[in-house]
Amino acid sequence: MSNKDAYIAKMKLQLDELNAKMSELELKAHEAKEETRERYNAEMSKLHEQSQLALDKLEELKLAGETSWKNMVTETEKVRDAFIKSFHYFKSQL
Repeated sequence: MSNKDAYIAKMKLQLDELNAKMSELELKAHEAKEETRERYNAEMSKLHEQSQLALDKLEELKLAGETSWKNMVTETEKVRDAFIKSFHYFKSQL
């Protein structure tokens, strides 16, 4: 397995784990009071956008050539880190 493939697999695993945790949080939204649920749904919408952005970056990375993918790593990690930070902040607010 090349460095690129290993990196992509690791990144995909991290994003999949975060998305699974988001699904767990969404289940809690159904149990929340209406006022809380509206705020919760707005924040979840933002998290889903960040998740999709991270997945899109991962797809770009997959399609990149062997020489150019290393140049994309920093940008991909920034997007992933922003998603992780937003997720943890949101989770701490529950």
